[in-house]
Amino acid sequence: MTSANRTDDKLAELNQPSLWSGINAYRSDPLIVDLTAALPRGIREDLENMGRYVTSPEAQELARMANQGAPQLRTHGPRGERLDVVEFHPAWHALMRRSMSVGLHSSVWDPQADTDAKDEAHKVRAARFYLTAQLESGHLCPLTMTSASVAALSASPAVQKDWAPKILSRKYDSSNRPAMQKSAVTIGMGMTEKQGGTDVRANRSAAEKVSEGIYRLSGHKWFMSAPMSDAFIMLAQTKEGMGCFLVPRLLEDGSANGLQFQRLKDKVGNRSNASCEVEFTDTFGFLLGGSDAGIRTILDMVTLTRLDCALASSGIMRASLAEAVHHTRGRSVFGKMLVNQPIMTRVLADMALDVAAATALSFRLADAFDKARGNAEEAAYARVMTPVAKYWCCKIAPALIYEAMECIGGNGYIEERPIARHYREAPVNAIWEGSGNVMALDVLRVLNRGKDLFETVFAGLARDLGPAGKKTIDVLRAAIALCEQDEGAARLLVEQLALAAGAAELYRIGAGRIADAFIETRLAGGWRSTYGMLDSRFDASYIVDLLYPPAA
Repeated sequence: MTSANRTDDKLAELNQPSLWSGINAYRSDPLIVDLTAALPRGIREDLENMGRYVTSPEAQELARMANQGAPQLRTHGPRGERLDVVEFHPAWHALMRRSMSVGLHSSVWDPQADTDAKDEAHKVRAARFYLTAQLESGHLCPLTMTSASVAALSASPAVQKDWAPKILSRKYDSSNRPAMQKSAVTIGMGMTEKQGGTDVRANRSAAEKVSEGIYRLSGHKWFMSAPMSDAFIMLAQTKEGMGCFLVPRLLEDGSANGLQFQRLKDKVGNRSNASCEVEFTDTFGFLLGGSDAGIRTILDMVTLTRLDCALASSGIMRASLAEAVHHTRGRSVFGKMLVNQPIMTRVLADMALDVAAATALSFRLADAFDKARGNAEEAAYARVMTPVAKYWCCKIAPALIYEAMECIGGNGYIEERPIARHYREAPVNAIWEGSGNVMALDVLRVLNRGKDLFETVFAGLARDLGPAGKKTIDVLRAAIALCEQDEGAARLLVEQLALAAGAAELYRIGAGRIADAFIETRLAGGWRSTYGMLDSRFDASYIVDLLYPPAA
């Protein structure tokens, strides 16, 4: 018997469950297995390998160290010279190296990636991203921005031609050298400024034209994430209006491009990733798109980042609840296993319904991204449902992860467990890339331009919802009518639409009993402010065991 086995046996005697570790996060998740069942065998085997890795003790230790060893800013060197570099823990680099090797930063754009599933590039990446989020989400930020940046770069074919090969490379290169001298690059983003925040049209950073396609920028950014990226997508005012620019961190000769990092943000979570305040003068950037089309250009990038926010939130909810279920199956309370205490079973089942719907909705959105180019219904779904999915999946994560933490009890409220990191991470996806109100206003923006996209989406939802479809769509149309009279009611529409779409996707993929319980408790139920409100009509044990099957 090994020492590890002896330790586990001793802890079992003390009523202390083993840690949720070494359990395949892919194979133990029936929903994700079903959602990816039609993918080629080689990709599914890759997902199994990733599922084993993300819960391994070695990977979990990297995640812990990357967050405990927070990035450090070095503004100056020993001679007083400006350095403006951020140093990361070696564990961060290890996480980046592995995630870039599987193409989380580039696969949807790479013609050589997953050639047997080219029509499902977003879905394949979504599965990998969802699993990786269950390990560590901070390092996913620069990978999300790098992947999404290609959408903005496409507005300037000449710039894209130079930078795309470096973005597509899977050889992580953390060296502090000019981008074109590196084997691979990452791209960050600088949108918000202190006087405007979300209102980027109030940005004061200025851009002066130097030559065709090249501008000199000056100003500041209040939040610039991943400041050691090789370039940043930025907004700045030109004479014609708001422009969008690709701003290298270093010039071709290795000298600084005028970016001076002021300080790193001391964030609640997302601690492995650096975010900084930056001021800049005489900083050169490449114009992307028209000199007055910056908002439109960067929104193409932001749309992709919002999908990742929904996927990451779904992933960390899944990991947190899986940890809670595992704990309750291994701990005895009042004469029976905690998971079998009726009130606990219902709390776990209630949470499981939300995680299932969020996961299904996120993957449905990824599927729409894959099909939107040649299918009007899918294009409508992608446009309407991107802010909806981002809103709901991210909004429910903090409360759900807290409830999972409470299921574990005091042992859940310690930093040694992954769930503590998930809890601190949870709010960021709801805040970044458009807060809840911004998502609701985006939905109203689509509505104000016409109801045709909504009707297209509603037709698909009604089809997938089956008998519940007509009544549900009537409720959604009533919510639209209310929003047309009262902008402040926008969140009512967004949440109802998210719940309907989540249920519809659960029905579509064949999870009928799960969908029944979800739609009746969410859309047909009364006001709910906490979990555990399932009644005896729904078999809570069945829900938990189906979605979180006991280890063999």
